[in-house]
Amino acid sequence: MIAAGIHTNPALISHSPSEFVLDFIQLMPGVQQAKVRSRIILAPLHAKRVLSALQQNIANYEQQFGEIKEVESFVLGGNNINA
Repeated sequence: MIAAGIHTNPALISHSPSEFVLDFIQLMPGVQQAKVRSRIILAPLHAKRVLSALQQNIANYEQQFGEIKEVESFVLGGNNINA
């Protein structure tokens, strides 16, 4: 069985010495407050493996479809990164 997917816009990534937290957020037009749709908590080793897999998949995508263009810059704050 395949799990249902959700659509998110930005993601908020934070970390502590023992884990990485990925909050996938949904922003709706005309709504002031964002909603966390899914939270993924990873051990540092697994976070690094996810990063490696994502980098490889992005490289494969860009080879097939062309470069993904940046339209917004990242916002940095503390140990959080908005993506």
